[in-house]
Amino acid sequence: MTTIQLTSTQTQVLQHALDHNGGRINWFPDSVKGGARKKVLDALLGRELIMNDGTDWLVASPGYEALGRAQPAVATMAATPGLGANLVANVAPQSAPAQDTKTPGTRAHSKQATIIEMLKRTEGATIDQIIEATGWQAHTVRGTFAGAFKKKLGLSITSDKTQGHRVYRIAA
Repeated sequence: MTTIQLTSTQTQVLQHALDHNGGRINWFPDSVKGGARKKVLDALLGRELIMNDGTDWLVASPGYEALGRAQPAVATMAATPGLGANLVANVAPQSAPAQDTKTPGTRAHSKQATIIEMLKRTEGATIDQIIEATGWQAHTVRGTFAGAFKKKLGLSITSDKTQGHRVYRIAA
């Protein structure tokens, strides 16, 4: 039998889920916020210690084994709708199906999602329009095009110079 090494945060999250929530992960230490929560979930998911039932993150069989605990009967693992809704704000489960209304990897009502919607319009968007919508500076907008959109999300962004203004669009 191989012992799985867990970080102290991973151990705390799994133990709390098993001790207090019937295996549902809906608590993190106060020091773990935002992106750190996603990293903890990603690490546990990558090692198959947790799973997602579509609404909640649950401790999987290997997660019980990693803590040296016996897994309860399957009936106790049934999902209760809405219980894990406050788990991690804005962290979409990796196993959840992609929604048509947003680009994968982008939160629904974020500035990034707003820019993507602007770029999807047939008339596209200018840097000035995006600055007005987000409050960002021009170099931040251009950096987002190159980094988040092109490299991370794989979007193809085109630009045309018409009537003295450069207009950006997401290429179909």
